[in-house]
Amino acid sequence: MSKLSRAPDDLQELQREAGRNTSGTHQSHVERRQGNMMRAGARQYVVARPLYSEEAFAEEHKTASRRRKTMLDHIKQNLRCDSKRAKNAALSLLPVIGWMKIYRVREWLLSDVVSGVSTGLVAVLQGLAYCLLASLPPWYGLFTAFFPVIIYFFLGTSRHISVGPFPVLCLMIGSVVTRLVPDEGPAANITAFEDLTRDAQRVLVASSVTFLVGVMQLAMGILQVGFVVMYLSDTLVSGFTTAAAIHILVSQLKFVLGLQVSGLSGPLSLIYTLEIIFNQITSSNVCDVVISLVIMLVVFAVKELNDRFKSKLPVPIPIEVIMTVIACGISYAFDFKTRYGIEVVGYIPKGYEAPVAPNMQIIQESAMEAFPMAIVGFAVAFSVAKVYSIKHDYTIDGNQELMAFGVSNIFGASFKAFAASTSLSRTAVQESTGGKTQVAGLLSAIIVMIVTLAVGFLLQPLPKSVLGAVIIINLKGMLMQLRDVPYLWRRDKPDCVVWVLTCVASVLLGLDLGLAVGLGVELISVVLRVQFPRCSVLANIKGTDIYKDRKDCVSTYEPEGVTIFRIPSPIFFANMDFFRNKLLEALGFNPLRVLKKRNKALRKIRKLLEKGDLRWTSPTRLKRSVVTNWVAKRTILQRGHILLLFQNGFLNTSCGPINESEDESNMEDLDQPIDFKDFPGCIEWNSQLPANITVPKVDIHSLVLDFSAVSFLDISALKGLKMLLKELIRVEVEIYIAVCDSYILEKLHNCCFFDDEIQPSMFFLTLHDAILHILEKHPESAAKKSDCEKIMTTVTVHHPGSFRIREKNAPGPETKF
Repeated sequence: MSKLSRAPDDLQELQREAGRNTSGTHQSHVERRQGNMMRAGARQYVVARPLYSEEAFAEEHKTASRRRKTMLDHIKQNLRCDSKRAKNAALSLLPVIGWMKIYRVREWLLSDVVSGVSTGLVAVLQGLAYCLLASLPPWYGLFTAFFPVIIYFFLGTSRHISVGPFPVLCLMIGSVVTRLVPDEGPAANITAFEDLTRDAQRVLVASSVTFLVGVMQLAMGILQVGFVVMYLSDTLVSGFTTAAAIHILVSQLKFVLGLQVSGLSGPLSLIYTLEIIFNQITSSNVCDVVISLVIMLVVFAVKELNDRFKSKLPVPIPIEVIMTVIACGISYAFDFKTRYGIEVVGYIPKGYEAPVAPNMQIIQESAMEAFPMAIVGFAVAFSVAKVYSIKHDYTIDGNQELMAFGVSNIFGASFKAFAASTSLSRTAVQESTGGKTQVAGLLSAIIVMIVTLAVGFLLQPLPKSVLGAVIIINLKGMLMQLRDVPYLWRRDKPDCVVWVLTCVASVLLGLDLGLAVGLGVELISVVLRVQFPRCSVLANIKGTDIYKDRKDCVSTYEPEGVTIFRIPSPIFFANMDFFRNKLLEALGFNPLRVLKKRNKALRKIRKLLEKGDLRWTSPTRLKRSVVTNWVAKRTILQRGHILLLFQNGFLNTSCGPINESEDESNMEDLDQPIDFKDFPGCIEWNSQLPANITVPKVDIHSLVLDFSAVSFLDISALKGLKMLLKELIRVEVEIYIAVCDSYILEKLHNCCFFDDEIQPSMFFLTLHDAILHILEKHPESAAKKSDCEKIMTTVTVHHPGSFRIREKNAPGPETKF
């Protein structure tokens, strides 16, 4: 093994000089010189090591033996039970135990009380408002703001999210409700609907769907599949929530304008709703329009002030609550319902209703819609929880969150609540007002309970147009996501396509189908990126051991006859053909075609030799004959015959031109290795061949494949790669694979990838190791370039500081050198 580098001679000289001279003045001078040199080369380091192939490295450096766990080992570990495991299980199932032990009463309690009261007031208003999206009587929104919060207090891992109604989820539930119990016409043929009012039927539908959503979330949590939310990218969620905001906006126009519009569901329901609204717009209630505009203007202005002066305000101004109280008082004082015919919240019963069991017929009818609700509800809540957990430096568990929301929804559904998640605005209120833990959430639920049990009747004269206006104003954040489209188009066009298609599909087809379309488009975009990666041909950066795309850099060096090819993705069944085509495009020839041409040419030459039309003459004999230079082609007249001499040593002894053989039988073996058995010598295929025989030229002798970005190979890719490498080897192209992952190497050995043609010795640790090996084997590749363009064979780097070396089996502490 040859050394790649040596320590600089001047550094060694300084060290020797410092050792010889003990004089203080002279030694200080040497130290200054050495220090100046180190500072001048502070961004350099010195590396001296042998040239390594994977085999050579494995021989010199023993790998640590690892015992891989089998499936039985994992089962035993998961079923093992001891006191520590039982304690950890209890803490994971009841996270409240963990954070209650560290609760700082003096520091956190007052903040949680203030946050809980503020969040509770907002939760009351949003509970009443978002219930309109679910097409349910308003007071059922108060149930959703209470029951799930109690369960999440004990089971949730996030300390800051505010659990309760979420507008997108409410709208998705409303679509199921209006499908089974429409505003006009008979309800679905469900036995449990008999003798029930329309509102009771809708409540039963909402609670049954919520129960199914909770069961799905709980099952996913138990099965530890919380990772499914990872498939919902930020781009997809942004496009989906923007479309949901458009749906919500359209659904609230009937309350803002005071119109009677039947709830519609299904594809193009938004278009049909807009058509009905525009047809009836001349019948709008002026009082509702004026109230809505005033509410929206005031709430918007104050919210802007809250955002601008949030650092100076101890608590954000609860303008929605203030305007709701004012509007409720004015409506009661001037009797808006009777005098102007506006629609109000109406009767709100005191207390809670008896538990109800879910209906199996409804569950069967709504199973397809329930699954996207479960995914969306968890995805939004987990995304918000993750933001605040990072901000406040604690961890959350996705699987535990799934179980927490699953149990919360099952429990809430039993008391006629609908599906809960988290509201971004309500969570922001809870965190910005000083909330430290879910104690604030528990106090907000107590505020909701007080309203439900005692003061709910005060909200009876509240106009529904006020609730609609509050909902529309709170859509600002989601609607402003439209500004992401130009940014995404400039930065990442595939992501922009995912955003636009998800949004458009959700607007036109409905939220459930739109989510499915968006997920499909997202997965397709990922597959296409992996299936069609940006392959490149690399070149050496002069004077370094760095290799970059030759199209991106100017000062590069490419050894003659060497191609370095990089594929930046896994290789599997879907992109194997793409990888092959791109590689052949970079090489400039098809090895299978070249191999067939060479085998065909060899057969023709054999036949000509057998017939005597062609004679093989060794170069040594030719030099002693009439021809003095065997490399050059000459025409000589000898005994009336035309004698042609070629580089390969063939003599044409016929009286005229040789015609190619027309025998094309037995063509199936042309893709086999070239067999020179019983042949007088080897043929230089890149030189001129006799008898007008031509084969494609191969201008390279070595191919280096950069596998640094290849994370896995499947069986189909292994077969295709093996076939491709054999084709290249059979046309005398040497193959080298660099920076291959050890997992892939192990898989190649296990799958019998290696044989007489493909050897493990073709694998090298780095690209530079492979190139230096090629230059040693083919010195003519570098000799054709000037010295300044040759690949650097030394790496010189000086970096002050210490390194740690660790011997796996060495006792004692780590040593420094």
